[in-house]
Parts: sequence; structure tokens; C-alpha cells
Amino acid sequence: MKNTFAVLTLTTQIIFAQNISEKLDAATKGLMNSSGAISSNLSFYVSDENGNFIYEYQGNKGLSTASTQKIFTAGAALEVLGKNYTYTTSSSYSGNISEGTLNGNLFISSNGDPTLGSWRYDSYKPENFKQKLIESIKKSGIKKISGDLVVDDSYFDHQTIPGGWPWNDLGNYYGAGVWGVNWRENQFDININGSEFKSFSYPLEGVNWLNDLKVGGNSDQSLIFTAPHSNVALINGTLPSKTVTVSGSTPNPPLQLGVEVKQWLKDSGIDFSGKVVTNSQLEIEGKKALEVPKSNVIFTYQSPTLDKIIYWFLRKSINLYGETLIKTLGKEKKGNPSFKSGVAYLKEFWKSKGINPNMINFADGSGLSPQNYVAAKAEVQALLYAKKQPWFESYYDGFPTQDNGMKMKSGTMSDTKSFAGYHTSKDGKKYVFSIIINNYEGSGSAELQKILNVLK
Repeated sequence: MKNTFAVLTLTTQIIFAQNISEKLDAATKGLMNSSGAISSNLSFYVSDENGNFIYEYQGNKGLSTASTQKIFTAGAALEVLGKNYTYTTSSSYSGNISEGTLNGNLFISSNGDPTLGSWRYDSYKPENFKQKLIESIKKSGIKKISGDLVVDDSYFDHQTIPGGWPWNDLGNYYGAGVWGVNWRENQFDININGSEFKSFSYPLEGVNWLNDLKVGGNSDQSLIFTAPHSNVALINGTLPSKTVTVSGSTPNPPLQLGVEVKQWLKDSGIDFSGKVVTNSQLEIEGKKALEVPKSNVIFTYQSPTLDKIIYWFLRKSINLYGETLIKTLGKEKKGNPSFKSGVAYLKEFWKSKGINPNMINFADGSGLSPQNYVAAKAEVQALLYAKKQPWFESYYDGFPTQDNGMKMKSGTMSDTKSFAGYHTSKDGKKYVFSIIINNYEGSGSAELQKILNVLK
């Protein structure tokens, strides 16, 4: 009797898998035979929660992923660094303190905390950092600073933008670079009415604007162009004739922080008449970077834990976080904080978990580079691996619930749309899936979600 029951159960499972597979195949082929898919490419892979194959359409084919790339970076970071990992920002001084006067320089340094001054975390906002820094300076007995304020941004290498990022993206908030000292997520906002600047979220230091905006349309079709260390920014495109908030990437976050700290000192009654300098700027000028004193540390500030960073990284698709994690992995595992080193380690990590290296050609940690080529099967394998790890809850929590009710990370950029995630159907079946489409002429998001709705 038991053998008969086992056979019936297995038969039912096979029939069910065939039914789902047939439905997925019909939906997929319907899309690929549509007029919008004449020159498109699709990679699609579905398994159950145990890794048993259910359906595949060119699942081994590497395609440009957009932000589903983040599932690889997030998983590697949680495993290698640990969910309780934190970044550190500190302040110290050179010279000595005598009768309330610091006869030397005040330093601020960091190991690349991407959340420093972020608005996303309770108790970690810019005003919280300001309060704790000023309190520490006063507690140390400093009432006057005779030297300079030095922002040490040398923890990572000098390259702040991954190679392969499109120039159209760099000046916009999602194209923010990675620095040894990041501030306010390296983002600024401008309120613009038509083509006229009304206000900035904070005074942007040392930036001169070229404004080629035109008034037109009903939505934001503007682009901001900035480059690291540049003092010139360009904005062009069109904006509607109403007040719109446009967000850009700060061209020099360490300098921006330093200028704001200088104002905090003044507002707090601490006498400071020196200059704000960054170590990268000193090197640009052909000068030697100033070494941060290892003693005389007056302030240490810890970031939120990595699990909280990963939550926002996946939930809001923050590219800055992904590229910071890539540099951190390169620094921690290879002693080299370059993008190239971090990306190489990311590929080694997932290769060691059994993923075919020919299916994971990474170019960055966030997916913004169109030079990322990843297969849907590789994304499913990464998701399945994560599901078995003790850090899975922190990972899974960051996946957004999309409009169709499915828990999945999405990816969008020019000619690319992707989804990867987990779903439990109405009858309790649990799926792990990835679907990527390139060069689809039409609403790729809507069409892919129609296919995934078969799993509901």
C-alpha cells in the first residue's frame, strides 16, 4: 500500500511539473513570437525550492542583467563580511591641544561607509553624525583649531566609477561613485521649475552649472552630467512647467563633507579659520597626502550593520552600496580595493559555490554596467544557495514585493528588463526563478510579469 501511495504521489508531481512547464513554455514562446521580440534575447530558468528543474528557455545564455546583478553581490557580502559587519568613520588630530587650542590639523577618515549621512536610517542621519562629532570635539577640550580640516579619502583607490558605466548615467543619483569618504549617499537634489533652479537640498560646494534645460512634456526627461573631482556640471533635456525634484551625484563627496563640518564648527562656537583639504586633492596638486594620526583619536562612528545595508541595497537598488561592497570585498579578501579586484573575487566566490564561470561575467557589483552578462540559471543557483544559508533571512527581507505580488528583485535599464526571486503559489508550491530579456521592443516589464504569473 505504501509503495502504491509513493507511486501515486510521484506520478502526481510529474504531471503537475509537466503542466506548469507546458504553461510556461506556451507563455514564453508566445512572447518570443510576438512582434516586439523580433531581435530580442531571453534567458529564463525555474526550479522548485529544492533545486529540482521545472522549466528553462535558454537558461544558460548570458545576457545583460541590470539590477538583478545585485543578488550576487548581496549574497557574497553577507557570507564573507557577516551580517553584523559595520563600517567606521573616525576623527583624530595631529599636534597637541594646549589651553583649548588644537595646534595641528583635525582629521576625518573612513573605510568607505556608504551610509554616512544617509537619510534612510533612524539615528544615522546627517544631524546625528554632526551632533556626535561636535560633542566629541568639545569633550576633547578643543575650542580653537589652528590648522586645517583634513578629510582622508584614501582608503580605496582613486577610481570612483566602475569602467563600463555609461556617461549618461554618471551625473545622476543612481550613477554616484564610490569614495573612501562618502557623504549623503553622494547625492544631491535640485528643485527646478521649468528650467529655473529654485533650491538645492544642501549647498553644493565648488560646482558651476551649465543649464541647457528646455520646458516641455509632462515628465522628467532631464539628465545631469558630472564627473569625479570636476567643478562643472551640465543639465539638459526637458522638464514640465511645474516644480520637479531632480537628483544628481556629488562630484566630490569628501570635500562636501569637509565644507559642511567647517560650518558646523563655526555654528558650534569652535574657532576655525583654516582650509578644508582632502588627500585626493593634495595628490592631484602634486603634493603628498597627509597621514592620519593613529593616536589622538577623539571620535569613532559605526555604520548600521550590514544586514540593514543589504536591506536597502536590494529594496531600493542603491548602486553606490553595491560598488562599495565590491571595493570592500576586494580590500578584505585580496588586499586590493579596486573594482577589478572586487569583481574578480565576486566571480571566484560564486564559482566556488558551483556556478559555471561561463555564466557569470561580472563587470560591477550593481548591474549598471551593460557589460555584465549573466545567465538566468546562474541567478537561480545563487538564489538557491542563499536559501540554505544562516544569513538568508537578511537577504530575503530585502527583496521587494512587486506589483504582481511576487517577492523578487527587478532590473531595468535601456533595452534590458529582468526579475529574479522566490514565490509560493496559491497551492503551496515554492518556486525560485530568473527571467532576463534584452532588446525587447515594447513593455518588457509587463510581458515578463505575464509569464511569471503562470507560477501564481
